[in-house]
Parts: sequence; structure tokens; C-alpha cells
Amino acid sequence: MKLNQIADNSGARKNRMRIGRGIGSGMGKTGGRGGKGQTARAGARIKGFEGGQMPLHRRLPKRGFRNTAFAVKLNEINLGRVQAAIDAKLIDTGSAIDAAAMVKAGLMRRAKGGVKLLGDGEFNTKADFAVYRASKSAIASIEKAGGSVRILAPAEEEGTELKGKSERAAPEVAKGGQKGKAKGGKVKQATEGGERPAE
Repeated sequence: MKLNQIADNSGARKNRMRIGRGIGSGMGKTGGRGGKGQTARAGARIKGFEGGQMPLHRRLPKRGFRNTAFAVKLNEINLGRVQAAIDAKLIDTGSAIDAAAMVKAGLMRRAKGGVKLLGDGEFNTKADFAVYRASKSAIASIEKAGGSVRILAPAEEEGTELKGKSERAAPEVAKGGQKGKAKGGKVKQATEGGERPAE
């Protein structure tokens, strides 16, 4: 076989469509750009314009919150890579293994927000870790080898904090104040004998 005999799979390379070469080509005259106007010119960028009326993406209500800008960016490291670095004498197990030690060993370029340990790979060295997070399998493997894991992430608070109307309405709901009201806003009062009072 020679270099000029090497070919790709059938159909992998397609000929470029030649536009503006007559009506018989299927791409003649306007060349697939339609009629005249802005869309027929080069560099046309009409994405959300609706002729001047309020566009849909501005009419719809904006709800929710994205935590993208405030999310903690972590490095995910498997225990197998840490074990390989320990075997290569790149990590000293005499002290706690943290993000700085992993950066120095070349397991990652930057510490970012911290390290999350994952349990993939074999780990059989007694070592202490100080990481932002760790999976259950990683913690089990480390403790099985005789080591320990210290989690640096702040503990999550149980329950959610109520604010605004929810905070003001919470005591009333706890007392059951919303249950005894009738449709007209008056509270029904039970009398002896089960008779309703005259209105």
C-alpha cells in the first residue's frame, strides 16, 4: 500500500456545494439566501428581533436563580492517581495530604476551590487527607488502609431559612390559624349541642 492509495471511508468526504451556478444546480440565482434584504447580505445577525414588538425572551417572566457564578470549582482526583504519586515518592505521607501537596506532585495544575477525592483505583497506603470533599467509597478505602479523611467543606445547615411572607406566615401556620376560617373570613364557633349560632 502506498500513501496515494490510502482513502477514507465511503461518504466521509463530500464535495463542496457550488452556489450560484445556474438553476440546474439547485443552488442558483440567490444561492440559498432567499430574496433581497438584510438576510441576503454577509454578516446578518437577526436572533431575537421581532419587528420592533417586545420579543419573547423579554416578555417571559424571569424566575429562579443560577449558582454558576458562586459555585465552588473543585479538582476531582481518584485514589488510584494518588497511590501512583505516593509510589513514585512524589507525595510525603508523613503529613496530611492536601491540595497543595497534590499540586506539588503534579496531580493538578491549580488548587482552585479545593479537591474532591473519588474512590476509583486501588489504595493501600496509610495516609491522612485534608480535602474539601470526598466520596463515600474514597473514605471507605482510606479508612480500610488505616488512614483518615478530614473534610474542609462547611457543614450544611439543616432546614431552610424562611424569608419575607413565608417567615411572617410561619407562626400562624404552626398554630393552625388558617384551618378554622370560613369562606367569608369569619371563624366558625362550635356551641354545645352541635348547633350553629344565629347570624
